[in-house]
Amino acid sequence: SLVAFAAGIQNSHQRFSVPAATPLIFNFSLIGAAWLIAPTLDVPVMALAWGVLLAGFLQLLFQIVPLALLKKIPIPNFNFVNSGVKKFFVLIFPAILAGGISQINLLIDTIFASLLATGSPTWLYVSDRLIQFPLGIFAIAIGTVLLPTLSKSFALNNLMAYRLQLEKAFKLIFFLAVPSVIGLILFAEPLLGTIFQRGAFSWIDVEKSSLSLIGFAVGLPFFMAMKVLVPAFFSRQDTKTPMIIALISLLINVILNYLLAFQLGYGHLGLALASSIAAVSSVCLLIALLAKQNLMSFKGLMDVFVLKILISSISLGVFLVFAIKGIEFEIFSQIERLIYLSTVVIASMIIYFGV
Repeated sequence: SLVAFAAGIQNSHQRFSVPAATPLIFNFSLIGAAWLIAPTLDVPVMALAWGVLLAGFLQLLFQIVPLALLKKIPIPNFNFVNSGVKKFFVLIFPAILAGGISQINLLIDTIFASLLATGSPTWLYVSDRLIQFPLGIFAIAIGTVLLPTLSKSFALNNLMAYRLQLEKAFKLIFFLAVPSVIGLILFAEPLLGTIFQRGAFSWIDVEKSSLSLIGFAVGLPFFMAMKVLVPAFFSRQDTKTPMIIALISLLINVILNYLLAFQLGYGHLGLALASSIAAVSSVCLLIALLAKQNLMSFKGLMDVFVLKILISSISLGVFLVFAIKGIEFEIFSQIERLIYLSTVVIASMIIYFGV
């Protein structure tokens, strides 16, 4: 929490490099603990717990110098009657719900999955891991940079810059999301098989997980878009509107989970589709409200850029269909899988970004 707080202070001053690099410390700490400490312990897994503790301390220490350079090292103050503190607590609780709705929906999906066939929670979990890859690399990064940028434009009452920044970020999200969707849908089994198929996780589990991955992938552009649209409200200190929409999304997800997974018999695929549909509804409502407030324009979103994405996407889709055609990925060795996927990914990037 303290690390995130320190990162937030730096982000508000347009400083992003140190907060972005901080998670590397966590990764190196866990790897070091598993490699160096685990073999020396009677209970090796305890090394990871110590690794997490060390990582938290080192991450916080890593933030001290940047905060000192900004002269923004926080000093504890327990004056809870301060108007700024009161306003913070008024804004923060709706923001927590609005910002974490995707995780809450996934938790609900997991609860429903526990009532389905054995293995359903695992199939949902591993497919969500792949969805989090483009979501974390692209959407969260863009949203992190966008929030202080929009806040500054709104504070200066420069609504034209605000609108242009938001629309540019939204289009960038879809430019990055579309190839991710195509790749995840067409190469669901190869990706899952390469990353997760080992030990008790069989090829049957890969096939089952690919269904929920496809279901989540359908909604990926909208999961990513929420990371841009919600900050558009936060930048204006409006946390209640995203909270209300998050509650609507939650209700839609619960109802569709029951209908798709149980009544219509789609199982864990239905749970993934329910989350995607809930995300679509949230994005539509958020865009409609922003457009009503003249902070986003449908005309600004629909331009020649969309046509370029369409052409690139069709080219990529055709290539991937032929790339996977006739390939018996199940019998590939791990090295063959890595070589094949690496080649396809590099070729896909050349095709999509080159067209």
